[in-house]
Parts: sequence; C-alpha cells; structure tokens
Amino acid sequence: MEGPTGSTVPRRQLGRYLRDLRGQARLTVRAAARKLEWSEPKIWRIETGQTSLRSLDVKAMCEVYGAPSDLTEALMGLAKETKARGWWHSYGDVIPEGFDLFIGLEEAASQVSWYESELVPGLLQTPDYARTIMRADNPHEDDSEIDRRVFLRIERQSLLTRVTDPPTLHVVLNEAVLRRPVGGHHVMAGQLYHLKEVSELPNVRLRVVPFAAGLHWGVMSGPFGILRFPVNSDGRDTEPPTVYADGFTGDLYLDKPKEVERYDAAFKDIWEKSLNEQASQRLISDVAGSYEQG
Repeated sequence: MEGPTGSTVPRRQLGRYLRDLRGQARLTVRAAARKLEWSEPKIWRIETGQTSLRSLDVKAMCEVYGAPSDLTEALMGLAKETKARGWWHSYGDVIPEGFDLFIGLEEAASQVSWYESELVPGLLQTPDYARTIMRADNPHEDDSEIDRRVFLRIERQSLLTRVTDPPTLHVVLNEAVLRRPVGGHHVMAGQLYHLKEVSELPNVRLRVVPFAAGLHWGVMSGPFGILRFPVNSDGRDTEPPTVYADGFTGDLYLDKPKEVERYDAAFKDIWEKSLNEQASQRLISDVAGSYEQG
C-alpha cells in the first residue's frame, strides 16, 4: 500500500481479520497465545493494529485458527504491507508511544471533525505556538529536540493542501482557545491570523463556539476528533470511523458504532451552537487585533 495511507491502515485491516478468525475458531486471547507460544499482549497488539507482522507469523496464526489456504495467502500478502514506512517513521523516537497510530489514521482519513476546548489543534498550529506547547510539555529537552518535534507537527499539516484527495476538515474551537495567550500576545496574534488563513481553504470549515452558547456537549465530552475514511467502489468504508481523544496519560481510540454515534451527536450539537464561519472569522480577527494592540 502506497501513498498517504502509510502503514497503519493495513495493520488495522490485518488485525481485524485475525481477530475475526480467532473469534470464529472460538479461541480466547489466552488460548491463542498458548497455542502460538506468544504472550497475550502480543496478540492484543496485533489485533489492534499496533505492530507490523512477518508473513510467517500470519501463516502460523492462520493455521491455528483454521483459516482456508486462499485467505491465508491473502493475509500473508497484507502482512508485507504492514512493513511500509510512512514519512513519520523517521521521527519515531520523538513520537509518543502509540501516537503513530493516530498519524497514520490522520493521513488516511478523508474527513476529520475536530472539537478543541483548550488549545489550537496540531493541524492548525504555527511553529511558534507549537514550540511554546512543546517546550512546556518537555521542559528537560534541549532546543534541537524541541525543533525536531515542532518540525514533525508542522510537516503533518501538508495533508490539508496535498494535491491528491486532501481531507475535509471541520473544526470547532471553544472561545477559550482564542482568549488564552499561549506564548504571549505576539505569538497569539500570528496564530489567530493563521487560523483565519487556513479557514479559507476550500476543504476547511472552522467555527468558534462562544462562551455565550452556554452548556453544550463539548463541555462534557472534552476535546476529540472523529476520523472517517474513503469508501470502496461498492460504497463500503475502507476503515471504520474512529474517535480519537488525546489524554494526559494516553490516547483513546473508539470505533464501536454506538461510540461513534454518540460523538457524532456531540459534534453536531457543538457545531449547531457555534457561530457560523463568517462570524467566527470576524471574532478571530477581532481577538487577533486585540493581541496586536496589547
């Protein structure tokens, strides 16, 4: 698999096939691990798409699960695709554990709906804004390491303007994101003008939910993103919609239909209670101007 899908999508696809085969064989994770002489965490990492696989390992799993030969051969071929390296793997040592899964999903997504309550999302940050956050989150790292982290974040943003199928991005920012002077007034003014510029891209819709909106679902949900993926020629999703939440101690991925439906409803509520795009742009410009004057 080539292009923006990177290595995450085939890993997830392979993991689901193997999980389904294990279920059809009526084997628990513990039983499968015992038969394969592997650890249970290894089975879990494979089934959740967090690790690549050798073809021989896939063959061993298929034999234990009683998979037919043609499916075994197909899955062995898919395993080879899990070795593909996306551009972010060059920076694997500066990506938080597990976060490469999100970058791969982000690269593969055709639509992203994002709500942020506290900070500008990474896809919309300026280098100065990103550097301020990176420095605060990694106070003991030297400047060169912080620069690499910032470069990685800014490099991700190219997917919004890529020539081939850039994703559609719907973003809602809590008004607090605009009012919080991360990095000082100069940095914030530049960040807000950048937001206004990005919001004018044809594939980006950006809104602000004002304090005056009162209670909405985002107050209770906290920040989250919903990623959707291209459909096959038969109209079926190539990947299940996935909800992502960046936690303080770890990342959360949800893809059960009822979970996604709940977050869809939350985003719909937040979107409807937000200012429209034109009013949001005016508010962003006004706040940016106040930073310049201050």
